[in-house]
Amino acid sequence: MPRELPIGLTPPDWLVRNLRAQQAPVNRAAVIRAAVAIALPLAIGLAVDRPFYGALASMGALNGVISDTAAAYRVRVPTIAIPQLFGAVGVTLGALVYGRGWVAVVAVTAVALVSGMISTIGAVASASGLVLLLTCVVGAGLAMPGEWWLAPLLMSGGGLLVLVLALLAWPLRSGVPERTAVADTYRTVADLLTAVGGGTQAYDDARHAVTQSLNQSYDIVLAHRARHHGRSPELARLLAQLNAITPVVEAAPVAHLGAAPLPPEIPQAVRHLASAVETGYTGPTGLKPPAPDATETVRALDHALRYAAEVVATPDVDPRGIDDRLGRPAALSIRAARAARNVALSAASWRYGLRLALCIGIAQVLVSILPVPRSYWVALTITFVLKPDFGSVFSRALLRALGTVAGLVIAAAVLSEVPRWGSPHAVSGYGGWWDVPVLLLLAPLIPALTPRGYGYQTAAITPVILLLSDVLNRQGTALLLPRLVDSLMGCAIALVAGYLLWPESWHTRVGDRLADAVDDTARYVEAAFGPSAVDPPARARMRRRLYRDLSAIRTEFQRALTEPPPTGRRAAAWWPLVVAVERIVDATTAARVRVRHGAPPPSAAEVTQVARQLSELAEGVRKAETLYEVRTDLTGPAASVLEPLRLEVAAARAITSPH
Repeated sequence: MPRELPIGLTPPDWLVRNLRAQQAPVNRAAVIRAAVAIALPLAIGLAVDRPFYGALASMGALNGVISDTAAAYRVRVPTIAIPQLFGAVGVTLGALVYGRGWVAVVAVTAVALVSGMISTIGAVASASGLVLLLTCVVGAGLAMPGEWWLAPLLMSGGGLLVLVLALLAWPLRSGVPERTAVADTYRTVADLLTAVGGGTQAYDDARHAVTQSLNQSYDIVLAHRARHHGRSPELARLLAQLNAITPVVEAAPVAHLGAAPLPPEIPQAVRHLASAVETGYTGPTGLKPPAPDATETVRALDHALRYAAEVVATPDVDPRGIDDRLGRPAALSIRAARAARNVALSAASWRYGLRLALCIGIAQVLVSILPVPRSYWVALTITFVLKPDFGSVFSRALLRALGTVAGLVIAAAVLSEVPRWGSPHAVSGYGGWWDVPVLLLLAPLIPALTPRGYGYQTAAITPVILLLSDVLNRQGTALLLPRLVDSLMGCAIALVAGYLLWPESWHTRVGDRLADAVDDTARYVEAAFGPSAVDPPARARMRRRLYRDLSAIRTEFQRALTEPPPTGRRAAAWWPLVVAVERIVDATTAARVRVRHGAPPPSAAEVTQVARQLSELAEGVRKAETLYEVRTDLTGPAASVLEPLRLEVAAARAITSPH
């Protein structure tokens, strides 16, 4: 029987959340790519007696491995290639100001400002901003070999090697990741139907999983369809299949309100369709859902399942007749111009850019004044820690420090036991061939441990970087202590200048984002039932965007829970409201489905009353610093389809509103 720790020795909840490893499958293909892409350039460099060149290319490959996060092949091209282009620019700019004192400080700080601002655009832009600043810092802190173009060529070539390896299977597996994503969405919907009528928490978790899966699948398919201008039959069929599962998702909250489990044949039928989607099968599905009865719930599910089966079995789909439930992405030039305009005019992007520039500037000034060897490590640490889309700055600083210590332990064993070189001044005496098999063992840990959490990723990356740095610096175990000091200095600067000096980081409020979601929910209610009700495709787009926003808000709150008191405690206090708003959207969707399948529609007065209560709730959220219970006056016919919605709105109003 395990013994409990004494109360004084029990770690706090926020620390346990930070250190807990997340469950994630190991991507075996990514593991193999990392091993080959990082070890091969160094092996080639050693073979031609240019280990320095090989180490630079391996560092570029490391950037590519970090960026290799997409599953679909078409998405991998921009996800990996674009950051490498920014990396080439970064190392070129850094090399131009190498050894130029305060000019280098100003230049790197300016690059940090640009990096921080573009990081707020999206995932690819965030990775590009990260690589831009990383390579600029390395170029400004380390003498590059040969002509000015050689270092960017080597580092970009290493990163593009990851892309080449990732695309090797494209001719054989084209379209497989896309079909897998859509099939996984069907399976998460089956899990949602299995959770119907069970515990509330299980249903909420399953609904959140469906939202995340739908977001991912729509992102993949719509991004590809934008490039094909809607003419690809395969992508059109996948989009039609995604749209076809939407009525099943909409019917789930109706069934859950009935508080009775569904017949097991219903989720099993959805899993059967998932298998057909994944294999690309378009023949008869043999679907046999239970016979419908007189209730709106079963009629809705039966109609939705039969429609989904019909779409899955259709071999040819007209791309022009497919509705884009999230709206088809605009052309690349339009999206680029829109992103540039938003970044230039966004207060949030300027705030983050200034935070990052301030921290990098302090680091550059500090290492210019103090005799810090290989000082670029301080700025590198800040770059990794201070990322807005990577989680809490406090948590990342803590995990960076702990992960660095763990990585240094591994690196110490490698640097002390693996044979190095005979003479520090003789390249021919270099014993670096032993580094190649070591990298083959260490590099796969990066993609294997990255999904587990940032601390685990840091522990995997640190020995690889130190091993490559040793090829460049030839200091052996003398690298270890300076790297630890540099990392701790970077974490301290990020905590003070990038966290404590910015009240928005540690004064957690619900803020305008959740209030906007509540306002959008009020508009969704009016769009579903009000006098200005919109057509079903437009209503579906509203609901998808609303669920997407709520999913992002949920993720932000979960990150806030990893902060120490009082920040984490304040976030936890607001958490029930996030769940309450999700249930309001579910109840609205359920009411709309019931009306579509025969239930009497609500009166205009009922709709106006609910929408007004939601608008008042949004206003209260914007003003409230702490939670207050408030009584609501929501009445109406007990048999109305809006009665469950009124109950959910009343529950949300009871959670939070100012006096």
